[in-house]
Amino acid sequence: MIIDVHGHFTTVPAAVPQWRAAQVAAKGKVAQVPPQPVISDDELRAALEDAQLRTQRERGIDLTIFSPQASAMAHHEADLAANIVWSRLCNDIIARVVGLYPRDFIGVCQLPQAPGEGLDASIAELERCVLELGFVGCNLNPDPSGGHWSGPPLFDRSWYPFYEKMVELNVPAMVHVSSSCNPNFQTTGAHYINGDTTAFMQFLTSNLFRDFPDLKFVIPHGGGAAPYHWGRYRGLAQAMKRPPLAELLLNNVFFDTCVYHHPGAELLAQVVPVKNILFASETFGAVRGIDPETGHHFDDTKRYFDAMDFLSEADRQAIFENNARHVYPRLHKTLLEADA
Repeated sequence: MIIDVHGHFTTVPAAVPQWRAAQVAAKGKVAQVPPQPVISDDELRAALEDAQLRTQRERGIDLTIFSPQASAMAHHEADLAANIVWSRLCNDIIARVVGLYPRDFIGVCQLPQAPGEGLDASIAELERCVLELGFVGCNLNPDPSGGHWSGPPLFDRSWYPFYEKMVELNVPAMVHVSSSCNPNFQTTGAHYINGDTTAFMQFLTSNLFRDFPDLKFVIPHGGGAAPYHWGRYRGLAQAMKRPPLAELLLNNVFFDTCVYHHPGAELLAQVVPVKNILFASETFGAVRGIDPETGHHFDDTKRYFDAMDFLSEADRQAIFENNARHVYPRLHKTLLEADA
């Protein structure tokens, strides 16, 4: 089985982002926000069947862990009350997609974070999505300010109540920033990779996993700069008298394969232990075109790992399926029940 751990509903019907734009423009004046859009099942099918579904089937992907569009979370654009409504709308749409295509998708939720706000609403939405909608994880934004990094780091104790709920529910979080409001950091090429790398370094410099030994995070986009600079991070950990990375992080931190050329994917597979790599493509995501050097889509990431002759079949089985079942225990349980 091929499990893609990183998919977003980037082709959601246009009425959904149009409603969000109106909600943001209302600036907290609820009376000025139009009624939420009514999206039919046929509209959802039309948004998926000639896009996400067709592509993942063509590429041999059996199941995608699916969430709302990350850049559209845009926690910095509205207040907490508005973001609660927006997150529920987006998560309910994902639940409907899973209901329409239960063999193709399983849900991961957006959280109603907001700059300077606590996490009570995020805890409540995570619990709703896991216990009521059957979701298997969440996307956690380490920078709800949208590029200004004005909030506390991920090891700050203000995050601990949320981590306690993650452990209680037995779900991981993908660390995923949203759109950037800072012109110094383009969203997908800079802010996303900065967020991934920053999260990794925050984990390295903290005792978070001593306090939460069962907590699990997926760092997307191949881990940002971390695999490419693995020696730097090993050396920094050593200089800071931290434990080796394998002991400090690699029971709790995992990396996806959203790396869009063969040399980069190969570097990831050579540097990071196989047990810490989860297959992903982020289709359709930041890079949708065809690589003129290969004639294949940049985000057709499975073919990179198929071509690595140093990987054993057991390695590929781990990357394509088994590691996802380990990191997402509720996914594993759902799949076992489906096979029974």
